[in-house]
Amino acid sequence: MTKKTIVISAINLRSGGTLTILQECLKFVSKNLTERYKVVALVHKKDMFPQFKDIEFIEFPDSVKSYFFRIYYEYFYFKKISKKLNPYLWISLHDMTPNVISKIKAVYCHNPTPFCKISLKALKEPKFILFNLFYKYIYKVNIHSNDFVIVQQEWLREKFSQMFEIPKGKIIVAYPETEILIHNNTLELNNNKEKTIFFYPVFPRFFKNFEVICEAVKLLNQKDKKFEVIFTIDGKENRYSKWLFKKYGNIKNIKFIGLQSREKIYEIYNEVDCLIFPSKLETWGLPLSEFKTINKPIIVSDLPYVHETIGKYDKVVFSPPDDFISLSKLMNDIIENKIKFHETFQKTPTPPFARNWAELFGILLKGDINE
Repeated sequence: MTKKTIVISAINLRSGGTLTILQECLKFVSKNLTERYKVVALVHKKDMFPQFKDIEFIEFPDSVKSYFFRIYYEYFYFKKISKKLNPYLWISLHDMTPNVISKIKAVYCHNPTPFCKISLKALKEPKFILFNLFYKYIYKVNIHSNDFVIVQQEWLREKFSQMFEIPKGKIIVAYPETEILIHNNTLELNNNKEKTIFFYPVFPRFFKNFEVICEAVKLLNQKDKKFEVIFTIDGKENRYSKWLFKKYGNIKNIKFIGLQSREKIYEIYNEVDCLIFPSKLETWGLPLSEFKTINKPIIVSDLPYVHETIGKYDKVVFSPPDDFISLSKLMNDIIENKIKFHETFQKTPTPPFARNWAELFGILLKGDINE
């Protein structure tokens, strides 16, 4: 019997949270679907995925050189591939809806750029301003040809439904499922430690809001507390990080350690005392999910995406995203081990909703997975 074909298109995913999504998707498919389906993955470089022997990889090394190549592949070349492969399901994991022929089509939308309010700080990232202006048009091309649009949170479903006039029944809220490499550690804060360590592990974008932490540190330093804040940037990533390092790099208890591997991030999680996450915009915020597993305190922006990501957790406090005075007080309470955590609730999104890859592919394959 000839196997039906699943195509997973991800030619632009090379790093960060989106690469994690691709890796976890491939893990699920390799373990659960390759016996029944032929799986073909379109990627930037196939040597990034040597562990998946039962998946056929086609690489497109030119895909990241310019948007010219990306547009050519998505809207012209992939149609030829789809005619050759005759896929039952084509899922594009990186925002753009390709011009392809497939029984079932789906696009996974990660980028919250169109929904970000531009401020003067954005001038430090001119590329982001262009993305903010034009990304909604990138999303819009062919989007109605999909059987399903996949987003990570309920608020994004609302935005996509409003912006692109898509019925909510075609928009799946799919929570990201990722392998947690952290060994569970339920140790409380240790007041005998030499200093309390705070951690913010994200790539520098202006909406990541690093400066609210920096200003809180400056205020807290007036109290002669023993603490340290670690950033996974070093000022070389882009204009925004360069500005941050120039303005705050002389503060001795802020450490700029540069971008780190996923494995190293997990090691640091176990060494620090508290995660600070003041980002103003996320489709999810994977560090929040990861850090929850070790049962340590989190200080986070009081925003809708955060409440959905955090869910039910008994060691979180919410702070207004731009209020460095409030943040400074909360950091001081963590240092003195007198923090009062906020009550949280787990609210399940309305259908269609997937808690994991199994439920997501169950929806995408329209029951074929269980036949």
